[in-house]
Amino acid sequence: MHYFLAGLLCFYALGDRRLVLSQDIAGSRFVCTAIPVGADPNCAVPPSTMQGTSTQDEHLRDTVMQLRETILQQKETIVNQQGSIKELTSKLSRCESEASPQDGRSRSQGSWRKDYNKNTMGDLPRDPVETIDHLGKTMQSLKARLENLEQQQQVRMNMSGVSVPNDLRELLKQRLGDLEKQLLTKVASLEQDKTQLYNETAAHRHRTEATLNSLLERITELERGNFGLKSSEDFKISLPLRTNYLYGRIKSSLPEMYAFTVCMWLKSSSGPGIGTPFSYGVPGQANEIVLIEWGNNPIELLVNDKVAQLPLSVSDGRWHHVCVTWTTRDGLWEAYQDGEKLGSGENLAPWHPIKPGGVIILGQEQDTVGGRFDATQAFVGELSQFNMWDRVLRPADIMGIANCSSYMPGNIVPWVSSNVEVLGGATKGPLEICEDRLFDS
Repeated sequence: MHYFLAGLLCFYALGDRRLVLSQDIAGSRFVCTAIPVGADPNCAVPPSTMQGTSTQDEHLRDTVMQLRETILQQKETIVNQQGSIKELTSKLSRCESEASPQDGRSRSQGSWRKDYNKNTMGDLPRDPVETIDHLGKTMQSLKARLENLEQQQQVRMNMSGVSVPNDLRELLKQRLGDLEKQLLTKVASLEQDKTQLYNETAAHRHRTEATLNSLLERITELERGNFGLKSSEDFKISLPLRTNYLYGRIKSSLPEMYAFTVCMWLKSSSGPGIGTPFSYGVPGQANEIVLIEWGNNPIELLVNDKVAQLPLSVSDGRWHHVCVTWTTRDGLWEAYQDGEKLGSGENLAPWHPIKPGGVIILGQEQDTVGGRFDATQAFVGELSQFNMWDRVLRPADIMGIANCSSYMPGNIVPWVSSNVEVLGGATKGPLEICEDRLFDS
């Protein structure tokens, strides 16, 4: 240990030009002399001591020279490593500038350089071996980052279509071919299903059309036979029996009215009394409007269950045209048979409005709205051209209808087949009333 300290002291003396000169040797030669610890350097050292330590001095000198060479080599290595680091840093900066957005490039470079200076160019470790290891790790880290950036750039180039490897291109082409085959197979299957469905639909349509044609032929035969109506108003309803279940019903109802005219063609085949050709009942009043001949009583017109007797006679089994009019003003009424006015009167439910929303029944008298019929009051015979207006018709209009010189359907209740239904066994049949009336004459 003492000799090592002496060698260091000699090295220090060489650096500072402070020398210990031997007393025996003169000239310009410098000699390093090891002195004991605690001795005065200005004091002369005995020759025996110098001779005993000459071998050790040589060894220390060689060691010092080796240390100097090692330090120079490490310094040269550090300089070379710094050059490599600068080159890698510049290359890495270019890659990052190409891969990173413009607005974040300077910030990322500054941050990286700050870390780099902190890790490599700042206070290096004093141990040369540790310095070399640290530089090696830094170079490996930079190399890894560079390879990562190159891979990212290659991926972007592939995604942008700049350059696609042949293997990847072939794989994509094969995959697209498989997808195209699957699509064509699916389209062919759908076309086959479509063709099959079309054939089934065509067969079903053919069967449906055949059925409809058969029904149309049957309807045509029926129309030519029993129900051959030339127009919607050329029909009659037949009530052949005096029962409480044969009747017809008008589908439409009445609004509130302050006057009315009702006209119809009648052919009664039973007596005494023709029964009830029609009745109109509303909630709370089943006899709102009724035309009835019951037993040996004359034909009566009821309005709000008030009665007026009419001088009409239609029980001879022939067709007769019958009209009755009424107005709420003073309860005035008129009665027409075959176009001629046979009677009139007043005070029949004066100032009473006809209530809306009721039911019109043909051939039966209502004890409740739409029901509770009495067979003794049923109409037996045929009935046609039941029309109703919300005003009093002029006598000339009534005469024109009765002698078949004009046709005026009712503006409230017209006589059309779609507005009349028959129930309980009553039937509809064709009728041209003017021709049939001529045959009756």
